[in-house]
Amino acid sequence: MNSRPMTQPFGPKVSVIVPIYNGERDLSGLISCLLSQSYPAENVEYLLVDNNSSDRTLSLLQSAAESAASSGWTIRPISENKIQSSYAARNAGIRAATTEIFAFTDADCRPEPDWLAALIQPFENPNIGIVVGEIMALPGKTLLEQHAQREDVLSQKHTLANTFCPYGQTANLAIRKKAFQEVGLFRPHLTTGGDADICWRIQRESNWQLHFAPTAIVRHRHRSTVPELQSQWRRYGRSNRYLHELHGVKLMHEPTPKQYAVRLGRWLVKELPIKGAMCVAGKATLVDLLSTPIGLINVRARAVGQNQAKLSEEARVIEWLEKNQDVEVDQ
Repeated sequence: MNSRPMTQPFGPKVSVIVPIYNGERDLSGLISCLLSQSYPAENVEYLLVDNNSSDRTLSLLQSAAESAASSGWTIRPISENKIQSSYAARNAGIRAATTEIFAFTDADCRPEPDWLAALIQPFENPNIGIVVGEIMALPGKTLLEQHAQREDVLSQKHTLANTFCPYGQTANLAIRKKAFQEVGLFRPHLTTGGDADICWRIQRESNWQLHFAPTAIVRHRHRSTVPELQSQWRRYGRSNRYLHELHGVKLMHEPTPKQYAVRLGRWLVKELPIKGAMCVAGKATLVDLLSTPIGLINVRARAVGQNQAKLSEEARVIEWLEKNQDVEVDQ
């Protein structure tokens, strides 16, 4: 039986870790959301890790830390300049943290006010080692943003339904320190796929359980241009190749040129006239009309990323959490 009084809410000390690379344009919005959290200010530290940015990220973090202190919040700017990888930056944050629970998000995310409270609540169960929050879209203005929003491209429902093993994306994820101590930290030289890798290692190599917290919501901006979209889906392809090499995950199926042609032909002959007429009648949108070609662009980019990717030997390395390890903290 839990001896904690019912009137005392569950609110352990938490470290929120955010890797940042050239995040100048995102910092104001991110920090505003972090300092608007309903979680008690005295129980949270924000470790914002500059990953060798070339813009004003570091100086802005230092200014934000000074301003937050006057309001009772703790922001700690940290630098990871040796390895250019968000996972290396997260490891630096973990090593600098002073708590037993780590929450992760990204610089271009916008956590809702109750995000942290909802993300941490499941840890009241001592068997929970990973908590996954939901990722929803910021309002989209462009055609591509609206398409991604309609398809719930970034929703954790996709990663939680992974047939190999469920996982959560680091844009909205929390992990116990004890879980890292058992299986190691993020692979610092991995450039994509590290979120799946750490979640799988924890679930497959320890007894810690994963829990989904759907009300722990962060908002994320979708890609607004074709080059950005292709880059995103090529990264998905590279991730799958790396996870294939590390865990034996099946490679994603790549359609043949004939299959691409058949799908595009069906769109031109059948879908385009029907959806076009519906658009004229106000019963469909441009997003509905162009959904198929956008999807084909994504599938092709993913296939290119998977085919071109090659996992380096150093990307296999796992770092471990060591006691009393010095970390560069910028004052």
